Formats: sequence, structure tokens, C-alpha cells
Amino acid sequence: MSQDLKNKAVTYLRALENRDWKTARALCAETATVWHNDGKGEESIEENIAGMEGQIESIESMRYDILRQLSQPGEVLQQHVVHVATTNGMRGEVHAAVYFGFDDAGQIKRIEEYANFIPADGQDHDVHRG
Repeated sequence: MSQDLKNKAVTYLRALENRDWKTARALCAETATVWHNDGKGEESIEENIAGMEGQIESIESMRYDILRQLSQPGEVLQQHVVHVATTNGMRGEVHAAVYFGFDDAGQIKRIEEYANFIPADGQDHDVHRG
């Protein structure tokens, strides 16, 4: 079961990479919530995916490199780096630790993301969260 949940977390991120919002949403429970360390509080999975979808036109590419995953029943804690390139030429990395909580049916019920963006050019830029 532990490996299955790890795989589901990766499948969710690969769907985001591929802009496959429908698949990403289908991996989540109806009442799934998302929290980021940006001070904006919790949002529903619909709000989170809509926010990513709204920003994606400025994203040329993004690739998730998973560094490690730890799991126990119903939970996965993951560290990854998202390599981001925007259409205006900005390049950088989002270093993140992400908690995925799963319900009894194996769907994602909670995502908590602690992330920090590091621009390749040393300047401060806004970036897509995910």
C-alpha cells in the first residue's frame, strides 16, 4: 500500500507537468484541500488546479525531480525540485517538501506544500505553485 500511495503522489505531479488537469483532479477526493506556505491559507483542490491552469500559459515547461519519498499508512512526505522555464525567459527551481494525505479509498485528501523558488539568474520572480 505504501508504494501505491507513493506512485499516486508521483502520478499527480506528472499530470500537473503534462497539464492534464482532469487526471490530477481525479486522483483527489471530492473535499480535498491544499495549503501552501504563502500565507494565503487553505484552498479547495478546484481552486488550486484553477490557479495553476490560469498561470500555465506563462510556463514554457516544468519538470518535477523527486529526491525522496517517505511514507506510512495514508501519508506520503516527499521532497522534490521543480525545474521551471517561463515563456519570457525566466528559469529557476522550486525546492519543496510536500505532504500528501490519502483517504481510505486511496485518493488524495490533503496536500501541504512548503516551497521556495530560486531563480537561475539570482533575481526574485513570482512562480507557479504545484
